[in-house]
Amino acid sequence: MLAALGGFAIIWTIIAVGWLLAQLSILDAHGRVLLNQLAFLVASPALLFSIVSKASLARLFSNTLIASVGAIAVTAGLYLLANALVFKHSLGGATIGWLVAAYTNAGNLGLPVAQHVLGDITWMAPILLVQVAFLQPFALASLDAVSARARGVRLSTGAALSLPVRNPITVGILLGLMVNLTHVTLPAWLGTAVDMVGGMAVPMMLLAFGVSLRRDPLPGSGPHAREVWLLEALKLVVMPGIALAAGSALGLDRHQLLAVGVIAALPTAQNIYVIASRYGQSVPVARDGVFWSTIGSVPVILGLVAFLG
Repeated sequence: MLAALGGFAIIWTIIAVGWLLAQLSILDAHGRVLLNQLAFLVASPALLFSIVSKASLARLFSNTLIASVGAIAVTAGLYLLANALVFKHSLGGATIGWLVAAYTNAGNLGLPVAQHVLGDITWMAPILLVQVAFLQPFALASLDAVSARARGVRLSTGAALSLPVRNPITVGILLGLMVNLTHVTLPAWLGTAVDMVGGMAVPMMLLAFGVSLRRDPLPGSGPHAREVWLLEALKLVVMPGIALAAGSALGLDRHQLLAVGVIAALPTAQNIYVIASRYGQSVPVARDGVFWSTIGSVPVILGLVAFLG
């Protein structure tokens, strides 16, 4: 368990470095924008290419994944209902909202948690693949459509359908899927270069996040606070609860229930903040959602381990 907590410690250490760089005026708002742009346009596509090209596609068919996807669908649906009734965001803000509620940090935090809590790192492979191959392209296509509309660009049907293949992150995912399906082996030098560029993604996201904590209002305050706390309840209480209920209905054993519960209880992924910043949609909501869920997921995961471990 101490080793699992080390995953959280790594994240907060890098965030603290970003905060310190902003405090010392080494990085300002322009530096944060540059980090976010590099993460979105260069490093994240490389990272997702590496993940998808090496993932086991056979893991897409399992009862544990059905429980996880069910939890994602219900949680996102509940947020969209609350948005329609209360918050009334347009498509861009609503897209960031459901991502904050239901898109888990299955990568840089989920992998060490899976290793040290669940005893097997491959537990994260199916949910990673579903998120990067399906959820993220769908969300980015929505945001690209919003961006085009804001610029006054009228999209034809063909242009709308081509939006995903014009987004660098989606292109990285699709290329990785192509390599996976065709069993192409990249030259060693090219694979290493892609891995090195992809390795920059998470540190840059976390550094930019740390800068925002220093330069922007404190998390949990402001007119968006009510929405953030609802999102935290959905992410840390409702989503794990639905995952456990769905897993029980599917007949999962105790360890499998622990796995789907832990996966659902992981905090919101940092790349949601990067995406929100890139498109200028609900940035404070995304930032605060990542911040509080990264803190709140610790006792939730510890409680799941105590109950089911």
